[in-house]
Formats: sequence, C-alpha cells, structure tokens
Amino acid sequence: MAEQLQGMTIALAGPRKSEEMAKLVHNMGGTALLRPAQGTVFLDDELLEAGLSSWISHPPYLAILTTGMGLTALIGKAESMGTTAQFRAVLSGSLIAARGYKTVNALKKLDIEPDVRDDDGSTTGLIRGMQHLELNGKEVVLQLHGESAPQLVQWLEEAGAVVRQLMPYRHTLPEPGSLARLLAEIMEGTLDAVAFTSAPQFRFLWEFAGEQGKQDELRRALNEQVLAVSVGRITSAALKDEGVQRIVMPEHERMGSMLVELGRYVAAQRNSR
Repeated sequence: MAEQLQGMTIALAGPRKSEEMAKLVHNMGGTALLRPAQGTVFLDDELLEAGLSSWISHPPYLAILTTGMGLTALIGKAESMGTTAQFRAVLSGSLIAARGYKTVNALKKLDIEPDVRDDDGSTTGLIRGMQHLELNGKEVVLQLHGESAPQLVQWLEEAGAVVRQLMPYRHTLPEPGSLARLLAEIMEGTLDAVAFTSAPQFRFLWEFAGEQGKQDELRRALNEQVLAVSVGRITSAALKDEGVQRIVMPEHERMGSMLVELGRYVAAQRNSR
C-alpha cells in the first residue's frame, strides 16, 4: 500500500480529519493538498430546540432519521432541555425509518430498532424500504443533517404525508478563494484526484462553477482528467446528479477506506497498462 499513490497529487475537499487523511496519503506515497470545499458544520441550537419541542408535543406517525450525528445532537439537546424521557417515549411510540449504519448504531444506544431501513446506505434505498407504508394524511418528521433532501421530501408528499423537517446541523461555505483555487486546479489538470467526504462539498463547488459559467468544463475534467473520490453513496449521488460518472467509492463509508480504495483503483489501472 505504501507506493500505491506514488507521484499522485490528491486534493482533500473535506475539512474534517484533513490532517489524518493527508498523513495517510503521504504514507501511500502521494501528495495531499488541503482544499476545503465547505466551512464549519455547526449546530443550529435555536432551531433544534424549537423543532424538538414540536416533535415531543406533536408526535408523528413516522420519524425518518438520516444521520447518526443528527440523532446524537437531538438526544443531547433533549438532555439539556430536561426532556430526554419524553423524547425517547415519542421515538419508541413512532414508526422509525433509518438511513445508514451510523444512524442505526445511534438508535441501538437508545435500545431502539428501526422499523424500516435502507438496503444500501442511500436515500433511494430508504425510499425502497418505505414503499409498503401507508402515509396518506400521516404526520412525518424528517431529521436531516446539513442540507435538504428534495427527492425524499417529494416522495413523501406524493405519498400524501404531512412533512416536518428538522435540520440540527448546517454546513457553511468555505473561506473566500478556496473554491476558486480548487476549481482552477481541477480545470488545469494539476490534480490527479479530488476526495469529497460529504455531498455539500461537491455541491458548493458545483454551484461556484455555475457562477463562473464553467460547469460543463468541471464535469468534463472530472470524467476525463481528475478522478473524483467519494466517501459514500450520498456523496456519490451528488456527483452523479450532475453527470460525473467516473467515481471511486469504498464499500464501507469511512474516510480511510476511501483512500485505500483509491490506492487499489490506481494500482489496478497501472497494472492493466
């Protein structure tokens, strides 16, 4: 594994654990450039308190939990509000749909098993799991992370559900100039790969490219020159939505696994020449 990324330059678009990831790239023989494509992920405390109070006072028929981090934030807020017992009772009394193994693990800590879960870690997989539910006229609380889920909301509304959305965390834009530098390096082909650890990182970059009138060029560069590396299915879906098809993704959604999978891909490509 030590030489798999030899001679390669990898841009790391995620600010979280970037130093650890850069060290792993270095240990694999590559060069890592820190190019954060998102800023702080912060807890929207006021919104969270209001949403949690509404959740407890008006329990839904179905609660859809999409991230373990978001559920953990909700439990923490309930503790600070002194409403932990009420929130746990509401969760236990509702149908629960969960996306992703981290969400399922967070539920297990509460001794709660989801009634529905995805079959592949994606929003589409979660929708497949909910196909049998009768949601017409039913109240649904949708816990998101740092961005909206239009596909999921549309499906729920078409099924007749009354949807309330709660977003404990919010993503912010990166420092000025960061997106411009990353876009330029991708377009100029000075990078071999760019690693995205969340969907917002690519979406911020895509929107910035749109402001510059360069989305077609960005798509072409990622499909032909600079390899897109994704931490998991949700991030890959954001890339695919905009026509990026050449994506390296690990089987298990972990940052280290993402770079190991990149190393395997590069080694396989070199061996096939």
